[in-house]
Amino acid sequence: VEVAGSLQAGVAMVVVGSSVAASSLVADYPILGGQAARYALGAALLAALARGRLPRPRPAQLPGLLALAATGLAGFNVFLIAALRQADAGSVGVIVGCVPLALALLGPALEGRAPSGRVVAAALVVSAGAAFVQWSGGPMSPAGLALSLGALACEAAFSLLAVPLLATLGPVGVSTYACAAAAAMLLAGAVGASGADAVRLPPPQEAAAFGYLAVVVTAFGFVLWYSGVRRLGVERAGLFAGLVPVAALVTSAAVGAATFPLSRLLGAVAVGAGVTLGMRR
Repeated sequence: VEVAGSLQAGVAMVVVGSSVAASSLVADYPILGGQAARYALGAALLAALARGRLPRPRPAQLPGLLALAATGLAGFNVFLIAALRQADAGSVGVIVGCVPLALALLGPALEGRAPSGRVVAAALVVSAGAAFVQWSGGPMSPAGLALSLGALACEAAFSLLAVPLLATLGPVGVSTYACAAAAAMLLAGAVGASGADAVRLPPPQEAAAFGYLAVVVTAFGFVLWYSGVRRLGVERAGLFAGLVPVAALVTSAAVGAATFPLSRLLGAVAVGAGVTLGMRR
C-alpha cells in the first residue's frame, strides 16, 4: 500500500508538473473556454473507460462534488490566472507551493485528530524546497497576494473535498463527476464573459496540447492522485505536491526553456528529502 500509494501520488504530481510545457502552447487560446474543453474531454474519456460502471453519487454527495468542481478545478484556474496578471509567476508559485503544509495541517483537522509533527516538519521542508525551485525575486502586489492565497485554498480543496467522496465513488468516479461539473461551470463563465468567442477550433499544435492536458494530466493524473490520496491519507500524499515545480523545471530545462542553477538544484534536493522524511514510518 505504501509503495503503490507513493508511486501513484508521485507520478501524478510529475505529470501535473509536465503540463507547464503543454499549457504554454495554448496560451493564446481563450482561457476559460479552453479549460472547459479540457475537463469535458477528460470526463468523457473517463466515462468511456468506465464502461457504464461508474457508481452513482448519492444526493447527499452532490454538494461535495459541486464544491470540489467549483474550487479545486474551476476556481483554481480562475484564481491562478488572475494572480498571474497581478504578480510575478515565481512569486505566485511560491505561495501555491505551500499546499503540502496546508494539507499536513488541515487534513488531520478535518478528521478530528492532531497533525503529525513529523509530517508537518516534512511539509515545511518540501514547501521551502519548492520555493527555492520557483522563486525569481519578482514583485507581489496586495491583490496578487490575495489571489495567490485564493489559488492555494482551491488547490488544497482539490484534495480535501475529495476525501469523503473517495470511499464510495472511487478515484475514477470522483474525477469523472468533478471534471464534468467543472467543464459546465467554466463553459458558462466563458460564454458569459466572451460570448461566441469563448471557444474556437484549435490548430493542430493547440489541439495536441489540449489532448495531452485532457488525457494525460486530467484523466490519468487525477485518477492516480486520488488513488494515492486514498492509500496514503491526504496529509502524506500532499507531500508529493512539492514535485510539481521540480517536474516543471526539469521539463522546461529539457526543452531549453529554463536553466537549472545551484539554488534550484538544492531546492529539488530539499523536496526529495522532505518527502522521504514524511513517508518514513
